[in-house]
Amino acid sequence: MKIDIISVVPQLMESFFAHSILKRAREKKLLEVNVFNVRDYTNYKHGQVDDYQFGGSAGLVMMIEPLVNAIESLQKNTQYDEVIFLTPDGEKFNQKTANALSLKNNLLLICGHYKGIDQRVRDHFITKEISIGDYVLSGGELGAAILTDAIGRLLPGVLNDETSALMDSFQDNLLAPPVYTRPEDFRGWKVPEILLSGNHAKINEWRHEQSLQRTKEKRPDLLD
Repeated sequence: MKIDIISVVPQLMESFFAHSILKRAREKKLLEVNVFNVRDYTNYKHGQVDDYQFGGSAGLVMMIEPLVNAIESLQKNTQYDEVIFLTPDGEKFNQKTANALSLKNNLLLICGHYKGIDQRVRDHFITKEISIGDYVLSGGELGAAILTDAIGRLLPGVLNDETSALMDSFQDNLLAPPVYTRPEDFRGWKVPEILLSGNHAKINEWRHEQSLQRTKEKRPDLLD
């Protein structure tokens, strides 16, 4: 899979993709991530990519020309399955969406900044709009990083144990059960005996019951 990202501040994302699971995914050539600076595609002086809004009001808007230049330049070399704009008024991102996007081959993510991007880019180039939550950030870079992580870890071969992702929270609309590791007894706080029994059928049954209970307590809306 290839994920290309267009950003005003690409340096914000360098560290995120250089460590842990995403680093291994890139080293294994299971995931290609490229971050492009939209300022490299502007024809305006001093790398300008934003301007004041028509009609007045506070806040700058990312200009149409640099973004279109960047998108069309990248489209010459790659046929994207989705061109995604990270925006607070987009579709709420969830595990179902991550699963669906992980089946694609090529994604282009557009990071907004300032007060957003010129609406004409959204009208003519964006195929999907995604929000990571009901709040506003300074830009879409964190959202793009979150999408890349959530999608990338689902790719076959990325995780050492490929069944791990299938047991994550939200995969079956349930929260994950509690987990434990060594030591078995710490300050008198003991691991549930069922997990030490070796009876995998009973362990799976216990985990499912715990997932149901945890979901009822913490996120009952998932059971609706």
